[in-house]
Amino acid sequence: MLQTMARLNLLEETRFEKLPVTVFKNPDEASVSVAHRIADLIKAKQATGGHAVIGLATGATPIKVYAELVRLHKEEGLSFSNVITFNLDEYYPMQPDAKQSYVTFMNKHLFDHVDIVRANVHIPDGTLPQEAIHDYCLKYEQQITELGGLDFQLLGIGRTGHIGFNEPGSAPNSGTRLVTLDDLTRRDASRDFGGKENVPTKAITMGVGTIFKAREIILMAWSENKAPIVKKAVEGEISSEVPATYLQLSDNVEFVLDEAAASSLTRFDTPWLVKDCEWDNKTIKKAVVWLAQKVGKPVLKLTEEDYNNNGMAQLATEKGPVYNLNIDIFNQLQHTITGWPGGKPNADDSQRPERAQPAKKRAIIFSPHPDDDVISMGGTFIRLADQGHDVHVAYQTSGNTAVWDDDVLRYIEFARDFAEAMGREKDDILKLYDDTRKFFEAKKPNQIDTKEIREIKAIIRRGEAVAGARYAGLPDDHIHFMDLPFYDRSKFDKKISYEDDIQQAVELLQAVKPHQIFAAGDFADPHGTHKVCFDIILQALLRLRKTEEWTKDCWLWLYRGAWHEFPIHEIEMAVPLSPQEVYRKRMAIFKHQSQKDLPVFPGDDAREFWVRAEDRTSETARLYDELGLAEYEAIEAFVRWKFD
Repeated sequence: MLQTMARLNLLEETRFEKLPVTVFKNPDEASVSVAHRIADLIKAKQATGGHAVIGLATGATPIKVYAELVRLHKEEGLSFSNVITFNLDEYYPMQPDAKQSYVTFMNKHLFDHVDIVRANVHIPDGTLPQEAIHDYCLKYEQQITELGGLDFQLLGIGRTGHIGFNEPGSAPNSGTRLVTLDDLTRRDASRDFGGKENVPTKAITMGVGTIFKAREIILMAWSENKAPIVKKAVEGEISSEVPATYLQLSDNVEFVLDEAAASSLTRFDTPWLVKDCEWDNKTIKKAVVWLAQKVGKPVLKLTEEDYNNNGMAQLATEKGPVYNLNIDIFNQLQHTITGWPGGKPNADDSQRPERAQPAKKRAIIFSPHPDDDVISMGGTFIRLADQGHDVHVAYQTSGNTAVWDDDVLRYIEFARDFAEAMGREKDDILKLYDDTRKFFEAKKPNQIDTKEIREIKAIIRRGEAVAGARYAGLPDDHIHFMDLPFYDRSKFDKKISYEDDIQQAVELLQAVKPHQIFAAGDFADPHGTHKVCFDIILQALLRLRKTEEWTKDCWLWLYRGAWHEFPIHEIEMAVPLSPQEVYRKRMAIFKHQSQKDLPVFPGDDAREFWVRAEDRTSETARLYDELGLAEYEAIEAFVRWKFD
């Protein structure tokens, strides 16, 4: 009876989901689970003397699956001698020894480390003349068919909803073929190729129909970045605009997600629509804000009818009357707003986001790149300095990757002309200039710059950061350039230690002993610089909290960047900005001239960084206004990290 009830409850929770979904706490746990399922298949086939025919994917998502398979081979004797693989896709044209090729990827992450028979490895050939591709693709299909089809197919999902390189518009019965890549797919690949213009426009991909024939299909997705497309694939209507929705038609498919990738699914995002909830304050606040935004009313104008008509009758019944709920949530939202991000001296701080004491706080703003501080929280930065706090800023990386090559030549030319004008020796500068021009003329897409060029790019960004921090009101001795080693090391090797980075953060924190730390809280990309920089700070703090008393009175506040803001229900400190403060923030951002107009890595958004920043903060202010709070020009938002 209890098992039946549990099954019914699960069905109710997942009733919006049109295919099976398994959610793990993090990508590590999920990847190990998937790897062991593949290993079990390989061993089962070995027991019967058969081959395991496996379809493989590339990209960041399956890397840890392959790492666990390699570990199983080296430490537990898993043999790949009976495994036959077919990769989903390959860019076209693409040389197999190119850094970006999927041949290189598969060798690096799997094939070079296991005992697979090389003749059993199949990856689409990106070197073929175009007229030969049609017949090649037919043969690729025929090879799979002759082996009895795929036993197992591993998939990721692109932000267009593509599986393999089956972009929007792909047919459900499509076979292996040459396709044109979606612009968003090429933008997502641009960092690997040193710019979108260097990403191939075409690819050879296994078709949706080919994938469908696999006896077991696992689609994996990690991070908040994939949450919106996962929701469409799992809960949306079947459509050629989102090819992954075709998987809803298969009886052999399962989505394996981490919590972040699953976060937009109805059962996690708005659980009150699918089940009875445990109504803690966090869930109540999220639900009431959601309801106000859904019906387009200020919080204090929500009625019992609004609750009942929108799946929140349980909340109204258990925690009502609803007007009391409305007042409580309104007050909580109101108490996030403060013009004193360092705490208001000599004031009652029981309802304020920051402490009143000490009146003058030591604060350190960690900026992953040299402009994240002013782009993300420039108004708060300036406010803290204006209100007399002892503010430091720490630029964690050089940001040298995001400087145009032309700017390097321009600065060397300035140094050359300056030396000539001042009557100084310039032979070394002339040699550097000649060497740099020759390097750029022969430079290949995504080729790593020389040490000298990386340093020049770092100097460019360092000068801009100093100008921005000075404009915000900081003295030079409060401006710290950490140049964390991982940033340049990761250009050469993805498997790196962060110990010296953490130790450097420890030493800076010990020197400042801050009451407040502000750090970038952009976790959508778990492999991105922001996430790595935050993890370094967190590890440093965790070590210090074991031995140093000052850390117990140190609060860690998270800010977000130019693209996304925290959801309103998560915001714990909202700092309103006046029109004049918005203008001052803009001027601080303008100091970063190398990032003006068109930065090297603009992302999906064509707007300049200062425009994105202003639009984001004005949108936050608008949302507060619509919920019935005061109307401000702009609001910068923060969430406090909880250690305990």
